[in-house]
Amino acid sequence: MEAAIPRRHNPNSPWRNPWVLGWIGLVVAVVIANVTMIVLAVTTNPGLVVDDYYERGRSYAETRAAQRLAEPQTWDVRLDIPQPVRLDVPVGIRVSAVDERGLPVRAERARFFAYRPSDANADFELAMVVEAPGVVGAEVSFPLPGIWDLIVQVEAGDKVYDMARRIAVRRD
Repeated sequence: MEAAIPRRHNPNSPWRNPWVLGWIGLVVAVVIANVTMIVLAVTTNPGLVVDDYYERGRSYAETRAAQRLAEPQTWDVRLDIPQPVRLDVPVGIRVSAVDERGLPVRAERARFFAYRPSDANADFELAMVVEAPGVVGAEVSFPLPGIWDLIVQVEAGDKVYDMARRIAVRRD
């Protein structure tokens, strides 16, 4: 019987070079990171893009342009948001408005919209109530900490006034 000849490792093999192993490890790490980000992007989609985004944006722009051309905004409107706004603590949001003659605006309808830029599922809206002549308000409690975009829409007669503000809701 023949004796088996032990096989020797080639000391000049590129697989023994730490630079080659380092580059292969780097490529594998990049591929794993990219696959992880793709999977997370698909599975945690917050749904912030609506199907008819173009039509809604165009309609909003046309409506705002028509309002500005029809009659320049002459109301003096103030949005009062007590600071700081805290998580799950009700806060009174007040809007006061006077017309061009300095008389309180008699709001027929007022709506409060809260949009969370990072999670469309947390968005909500409330009807605001008339508290005094020219003043509407609502008690609002924010369910999540972080950045919120607020829009208050006040309607009086054929005039509509929108006011937007970005706030930060604190956890403590």
